[in-house]
Amino acid sequence: MRNILLAMILFFSVAGVAGADEIRPGYLELNTTDGDSYSVKWKVPMKGDMVLSLDPVLPDVCSERTPPSKMQSGGAMITRWSLSCPGGIFGKTIRIDGLENTMTDVLVRLVHQNGFTQMMRLTPGETGFVIAAEPSNLDVITVYTALGIEHILIGVDHLLFVFALLLIVTGIRRLIGTITAFTLAHSITLAAATLGYVHVPQAPVEAVIALSILFLATEIVHNLQGRPGLAKRFPWLVAFIFGLLHGFGFAGALAEIGLPEQSIPLALLFFNVGVELGQLMFVAAVVGAGWALKKVVWQRALNGGEAVASYIIGGIAAFWVIERTYSFL
Repeated sequence: MRNILLAMILFFSVAGVAGADEIRPGYLELNTTDGDSYSVKWKVPMKGDMVLSLDPVLPDVCSERTPPSKMQSGGAMITRWSLSCPGGIFGKTIRIDGLENTMTDVLVRLVHQNGFTQMMRLTPGETGFVIAAEPSNLDVITVYTALGIEHILIGVDHLLFVFALLLIVTGIRRLIGTITAFTLAHSITLAAATLGYVHVPQAPVEAVIALSILFLATEIVHNLQGRPGLAKRFPWLVAFIFGLLHGFGFAGALAEIGLPEQSIPLALLFFNVGVELGQLMFVAAVVGAGWALKKVVWQRALNGGEAVASYIIGGIAAFWVIERTYSFL
């Protein structure tokens, strides 16, 4: 039982060494251009020079008007072409071949002539859907809330930062204030960057996020040695400052996903809601595990676990700092 804390860190270690980037979704967009004609954008994630083996299967009534043109951009292969779909595509099916053999998702966005935008999230377990004829914001809410939850729960670096905060913050009030400050800060920069008010290069941001985790790991060690630092004395301030940086990281992920032009505020709001829900789920799980741990082991053993945890956190973060800095130098 005394190893619950270390088991959680081991999970972060394995996931961290494998890479802190989450698996990015594919993106398929059909935009009405004239009557039954559509422009198509198909973005497939790449890993190095390898492109995921995914192929969109569009309704049988559709035929190409212009041949596909391809270009590589931002770690993805983007293909564009146009279609003619006599009679329209309402009630027809779109699916993604090969999706069932991957660990990623595909977002599908359809913009119809009447302005109705339909958003769907296809997964390895649900590779197709029927195109709806009635508008609904529920699709956008459902899709972007799920994406927000998914992003935070598989974003190992963000979780590791929150976990380090939980190791150094004591007291429910201070914990609530710290998490609130972190939430407020990353919500501000997420919105500002996504809406185009602030532009920050993503690679340096990811390196500084790793540096923020290394800073907290150092603060944990100092606190255990009886030398409380800034993070112990003013955890809300540290959470707010670094939360601004983490918001830029969230914005980078959201930029990879894309936003529906007709529902940007709604999609942004519920992506952020999803991030907060996922974060609260994680905090509740860690706090619950910590409470159970204190009930069954000596406090000395728990403190020993925290010391080991801080060194593991610092080691992972240091590796990320070097790796991410090297990537843009």
